[in-house]
Amino acid sequence: MSVAPVVSDSVTSNPSSSSRGGAILCFGEALIDFLARPSKVAGEPRHFVEYAGGAPANVAVAAARLGGNARFVGMLGEDMFGDFLAEQFQHYGVDTRHVVRTDRAKTALAFVSLDGHGERSFSFYRPPAADLLFRDSDFSVDSFVDAGVFHVCSNSLTEEAIAAATLAGMRRARTAGALVSMDMNLRPSLWPSDVDPAPRLLAALLEADLIKLCQSELDFLARHLGGERNALQRLWVGYATCVLITDGATPIRWHTRTRSGEVATFKIAPADTTGAGDAFVGGLLHRLAALKVDAANFTDFLERESDFVDALRYAAAVGALATTRHGAFAAMPSADEVERLMQEQA
Repeated sequence: MSVAPVVSDSVTSNPSSSSRGGAILCFGEALIDFLARPSKVAGEPRHFVEYAGGAPANVAVAAARLGGNARFVGMLGEDMFGDFLAEQFQHYGVDTRHVVRTDRAKTALAFVSLDGHGERSFSFYRPPAADLLFRDSDFSVDSFVDAGVFHVCSNSLTEEAIAAATLAGMRRARTAGALVSMDMNLRPSLWPSDVDPAPRLLAALLEADLIKLCQSELDFLARHLGGERNALQRLWVGYATCVLITDGATPIRWHTRTRSGEVATFKIAPADTTGAGDAFVGGLLHRLAALKVDAANFTDFLERESDFVDALRYAAAVGALATTRHGAFAAMPSADEVERLMQEQA
């Protein structure tokens, strides 16, 4: 067995990183998306193009592309796909000093097909996968020292051991003073058929300050918790102070413990919706980090409704732009592109 850290010198030696706010730590899976492309000649088979992806990895790249201090924490296989992901993280400016490599399992793969509206369907080759082998002991002692935000998704909850590591990471981050963020990002096909996802999902959601759900995920919680209103009320039992609900191009719904509202999205022609929700989260976390928002002042920030809504609007622009290109890492927009779209659709 071999486990070793991955260091991205071009990022970790960057002297300007401390000026970009607290680090955005994204924990969980990084994988390869093989995106289906139709044949250009009748009768020939379709082909698949390799793209770097994985929900929390996408969030890290989105934040880095916007100029943020983004860091990925997780485990990659010692294989050609793990090499590709490490190279892509470095290319997009994500700090990988706390990534570890293993030869005990291969890097996960996902085959993605798109319909005429850019909506996705997935076929996952996971488990086994290297990212599922990360344990609490694999967190470095200095992983959370400068963390402003710690972000997770539910794909690191699908097995008991990696779920325990995820929850441990969320608690370590909270102890360090970081804002804890969770995008449910539920992929039912990744869960064993004899495991009910709801208990693990709820355990993690109750550890998060900031929760992002899509409408189908809220519907899932509603079925298990006695309706949408009861589901939202259940989330307030934990640390949550903000719940966001996205549903494609419809307005973003936001809820705090005292108020709620909506924020319009942007009109865009989608080509590939892969990573759009991750781009939205990356944009939001980048804006929070730039404003030096952390666990200690997050509630005060939410009370400044104009600043809060502006951050959601920014995040919506990032998410919209990510649908205009194929891939996940490759689709994340630059800060200039985001500002341009916000001005055009002010």
